[in-house]
Amino acid sequence: MREAVIELEMDGEREAAIIYESVYPEVRKKIPKTTVSLERKGKKLILKIKSRDTSSLRAACNSFLRWIETAKSVNEIF
Repeated sequence: MREAVIELEMDGEREAAIIYESVYPEVRKKIPKTTVSLERKGKKLILKIKSRDTSSLRAACNSFLRWIETAKSVNEIF
């Protein structure tokens, strides 16, 4: 089993909460060969991804990091 733990520090607790709420629906979806969890601690988001193989882990990391970056960008506009 492969695993990645990614800690992302947001600009503040409000931004972390908004991004968490935006990305969390994707966490609840079932992904083949992969389990994902997302937690919020203050202004930090902690993304944990476990996968059976490296290519699935990489794909999941890329997807979730892209969704987080998109949510952050949209939040900055508003």
